[in-house]
Amino acid sequence: MLVDLSNAVGDYLHDVFVMRMDWWVLLGFVAQFFFTMRFLVQWLASERVGKSVIPIMFWWFSIGGGVLLLVYALYRRDPVFIAGQAFGVFVYLRNLQFIMRGKRQPAD
Repeated sequence: MLVDLSNAVGDYLHDVFVMRMDWWVLLGFVAQFFFTMRFLVQWLASERVGKSVIPIMFWWFSIGGGVLLLVYALYRRDPVFIAGQAFGVFVYLRNLQFIMRGKRQPAD
């Protein structure tokens, strides 16, 4: 029984990570890398100052990962994923717009 389960898991992993590997899956992994990097950047910036901060690179990685995942979702024709990523990209761009607007305005 344990050997059958082990073989089934091994077969599943081989199918998912080897047999189904194509350029679209690689794009998905690159997009996921962007999302991972944004959390790493945020964590390191917060550790450096000892409080929670969100640096501008967090939003740039969010936009990069969001756009790439949206392209991936469009290719996969996943309506839930498409709606979620499209909304997320809008929010990331809006936050970046607020940051850029704040840098242009002179301090009072």
